[in-house]
Amino acid sequence: IMEDNKKHKKQTKRTYKKRPKKLAKSSTQSELKDTGSNPLWGGRFSKGPSSIMEDINSSVDVDWVLYEEDIECSKAHAEMLYNQGILNNSDKKKIIKGLNQIQREIEDGELTPNHTLEDIHMNIENRLFLLIGDAAGRLHTARSRNDQVATDFKIWIRKAIDQSDRELQALQSALIKRAEQHSDTPIPGFTHLQGAQPVTLGHHLLSYVEMFGRDRGRFNDARKRLNECPLGSAALAGTSFPIDRKMTSESLGFDRPTRNSLDSVSDRDFALEALAAVALCSSHLSRLGEELVIWSSNQFGFIRLSDSFSTGSSIMPQKRNPDAAELIRGKNGRVTGNFVGLLNTMKGLSLAYAKDMQEDKEPIFDSFKTLSICLRAAGGMINDMTINKEAMAEATKEGHSTATELADWLVRELNIPFRNAHESVGKIVKMADSKDSRLWDLSLSDLQSIQPKITKAAHDILKPEIAINTKTSYGGTSVKQVKLQLRQAKKRFL
Repeated sequence: IMEDNKKHKKQTKRTYKKRPKKLAKSSTQSELKDTGSNPLWGGRFSKGPSSIMEDINSSVDVDWVLYEEDIECSKAHAEMLYNQGILNNSDKKKIIKGLNQIQREIEDGELTPNHTLEDIHMNIENRLFLLIGDAAGRLHTARSRNDQVATDFKIWIRKAIDQSDRELQALQSALIKRAEQHSDTPIPGFTHLQGAQPVTLGHHLLSYVEMFGRDRGRFNDARKRLNECPLGSAALAGTSFPIDRKMTSESLGFDRPTRNSLDSVSDRDFALEALAAVALCSSHLSRLGEELVIWSSNQFGFIRLSDSFSTGSSIMPQKRNPDAAELIRGKNGRVTGNFVGLLNTMKGLSLAYAKDMQEDKEPIFDSFKTLSICLRAAGGMINDMTINKEAMAEATKEGHSTATELADWLVRELNIPFRNAHESVGKIVKMADSKDSRLWDLSLSDLQSIQPKITKAAHDILKPEIAINTKTSYGGTSVKQVKLQLRQAKKRFL
């Protein structure tokens, strides 16, 4: 995780490295600097933007991470222009060669953001012009930054979704492995954080496998809907050039071109849907994090997190803090805020493109990065944690957790209406409390003093390990059902 963070910081670094001589500023750059006019849209303007305007307008520190997608998209566009006779072979080869060099320069850290060129797209185009001259100017034929940005962004999100799916599968694998090891380990089941009914740890962990399975389904659905290619929609109205949008769509791995040019450049619901999936997944991770915090406390003692995912205190030497679990829980607020923020940005925009939409990338990049760290940290904790089976089993004996099973027995075996059975068992619980006793420690005569028809069979099922195995309904917590769920989970998710 730390190495990934270093890589991300390198890609989005705000300070400039000194460029090597081969990348020294050309006379063209000096001339542009003297005139103060932007080289890509400055023809209409005689004066450059103020420094404040440059600050608010620039997105290059954020969207620099799109360099690979932008280059991929530009190469596909160049091939299509050549195939359609709009670009000659010589210029196409120069463009492809130049783009390949630019990608190497960025990956080697030789080419860094120029903030006078407001985004990654203008940085690449300007660098291409410096490398190959006027041929670079032909690349933008039949496209706009509007469709270019939308296409790059969709490709990036598609890759991020695929990575999230792999990381979710790894977390599911860790949960399934632990569930298999503890398919018969009793643990209290809670409602309102009060002991309710005994379940198995395997059953409990498999509930998260189901949650994360639905998250994978949401990501998959979002991926299907976003996988239409905007390239060729131009600024908003399409283009008069005889382009082949199907060719670029296929070469970039899309299912088809988008059907409406206005929608193509103004749509960001693909980003919002992906963000919603991230937020929901993060909420599931937050719930898991909360339980790991509770379970690792001295008061519960169900688990012990490894040193790799714990920290100490600066003042209390005895402390073991579950910081990784707490951070997973805490980061959900940030991810949810990113979703709400972008939703509000988009809600009042008329068609087609508006500069407000430049705010779409930062919440997406931040949310997927945050989700990735949390998924891997959760998997690490599940794999490394030590499970205290004895503490879990002992906890199932508290709180009269098998009372419901006795009520069910009265209904099932004696045909007593459930409400009457509920009342009788409530009186039995009250008796146990008065004697400071557990239900199964009450004598058979104690039970019969409240419900005379109770037999020894009812007395036996009051023990948690026996009560667990009576829950044989599909999806229940009996060991037999948990083992069935495990087999099904492996087929569905791994």
